Amino acid sequence: MVLVTGGTGLVGAHLLIHLTEKGEQVRAIYRNLDNIQKTKSLFSLYKKASLFELIEWTQADILDIPSLENAFQGIDKVYHCAAMISFDPKDENLVRKTNIEGTANIVNFCLNYNIQKLCHVSSIAALGDLAAHESIITEETEWNPEKLHSDYAISKYGAEMEIWRGQQEGLKVVIVNPGVIIGPGFWNQGSGEIFAKVKKGLPFYTKGSTGFTAVIDVVNILYQLMESDIHGERYTLISQNILFQDFLFAVADALKVRRPKYHATPLIINSLSNLEWITSNLFGKKRQLSKATARSSYSTDLYSNEKTKNALNFTFTDVYDYIKEIVIL
Repeated sequence: MVLVTGGTGLVGAHLLIHLTEKGEQVRAIYRNLDNIQKTKSLFSLYKKASLFELIEWTQADILDIPSLENAFQGIDKVYHCAAMISFDPKDENLVRKTNIEGTANIVNFCLNYNIQKLCHVSSIAALGDLAAHESIITEETEWNPEKLHSDYAISKYGAEMEIWRGQQEGLKVVIVNPGVIIGPGFWNQGSGEIFAKVKKGLPFYTKGSTGFTAVIDVVNILYQLMESDIHGERYTLISQNILFQDFLFAVADALKVRRPKYHATPLIINSLSNLEWITSNLFGKKRQLSKATARSSYSTDLYSNEKTKNALNFTFTDVYDYIKEIVIL
């Protein structure tokens, strides 16, 4: 039987569809029943409602050891998709605790229960930092602790260290580092919020860039890696490096709404970040534009997917085509 953590999120829910379609016996963990309904709705969106009934759900939390005891009974393989995503500095401790300590718990249980293989969903945020002589980030690019990183990036890097610890202790592992993952069904969280904001009339765009990928590609690759003999490796999952301006314009065009009109320069972004810091402290509002987030909005780092394409002979879905497809689901 296969265990999926994070089965009520974008990646985990799509993975559950993929696994049940493949005839796998699947157990997924959840923290509250309301979250399961989001996954159930996604199955209905894809007209796969009957497959949802094949999932064995068990209430558990990756930070709660006793609940994981029940979740791991009879499990052979584990897909670890659960993570906390927040760019508010006030969430620093919880983000690090969830992503690092939670992953350590999963690794420990995999070791104790002799799990055949663990596949961990990380992020390109945990990849390295370009040196002066480098131009594109790969799986081999070294992490520079002296560079500014978001708390989320640090937490995902720390989680990867726990995965590699598991490997040193005899666990077969594989890590994937997706870029910004887009997909339907979760419009109020993660990348889905971008679509929601554009639909409401997002006024600003930036000219930074990052790697984007389709959720269907992520889950396809997760399954291929788990079923292969590959272990002890990490793979960058991006379809294309895209300017934020071009991505936002493509989303606006697909939604048939007005494109963001104003270019937010680095000076403007940093000013907004400082203003948000003030209002956050005065009124307790949640921050979304920390210094690290502001910097990433105009960063132009490029990511390579060559290792993934070559290892799996994989052809990524075109992001622009996928945007048009998912907005009508």
